[in-house]
Amino acid sequence: MSAKSAPPPLPEPLRVPVADSHTHLDMQGGTVEEALARAAAVGVSTVVQVGCDLDGSRWAARTAAEHDAVHAAVALHPNEAPRIVLGDPGGGGPRQSVREPGGDAALDEALAEIDALAALPHVLAVGETGLDYYRTGAEGVAAQERSFRAHIEIAKRRGKALVIHDRDAHADVLRVLAEEGAPERTVFHCFSGDAEMAKTCADAGYYMSFAGNVTFKNAQPLRDALAVAPRELVLVETDAPFLTPAPYRGRPNAPYLIPITLRAMAEVKGLDEDVLAAAVAANTAEAFGY
Repeated sequence: MSAKSAPPPLPEPLRVPVADSHTHLDMQGGTVEEALARAAAVGVSTVVQVGCDLDGSRWAARTAAEHDAVHAAVALHPNEAPRIVLGDPGGGGPRQSVREPGGDAALDEALAEIDALAALPHVLAVGETGLDYYRTGAEGVAAQERSFRAHIEIAKRRGKALVIHDRDAHADVLRVLAEEGAPERTVFHCFSGDAEMAKTCADAGYYMSFAGNVTFKNAQPLRDALAVAPRELVLVETDAPFLTPAPYRGRPNAPYLIPITLRAMAEVKGLDEDVLAAAVAANTAEAFGY
């Protein structure tokens, strides 16, 4: 294994334990038990396992039921909805399977299963849902938006948090949330807006979760957003195996790397590491209701 593909070393442990508010253990190497042990060793005591399709959501719910340190979020990823409705040759989202067109009926069937999973007590959130205009073209926007609106309704009816995926779609995500009425607890996963959007989200009471890309050299607008985001609305995440923080960008990400991102966030906000960790821990528990 080359140095560039090897997992990064364990960072110095946090003194105040925090949660990884968004991870994909099913897309990472090794066992769940190994991932949780490495995370716990550096002060990451809890993870939110996020589903992106039916298989992933079933896996998230099952894994959360088996592990006290894991909470589940279930959903159809924004890129998954047009794949279900229109079909996809692979490459339309996090998973690469080929899918034949199923139409609106297939989407309704999939959403019904997400609804059933969301009723489970160890499933604490509905997500990641939202809009993604980076991979999906104009022909898929209607399916994405219909799916997004359905997920909002499920989250509100089930009393669960809503986890938002927003890529290149800030204005429309905010519009749909305003039109539908956002759930009481709404989390913008891997927050990607600027300082102005952070203020808009803060005014609405939305949580903003920051990932390893806040450490990237070209991410000053993201750091500006973090700087103005209220301490009581900030979360931290890995989105592992993606978005590994600097200096390990391009290598496999995992929940145990949360301390690197949290320390970078504390520097941006001018806060003591322990102070920010305590706030993030409390915010995550409040956002997800555990």
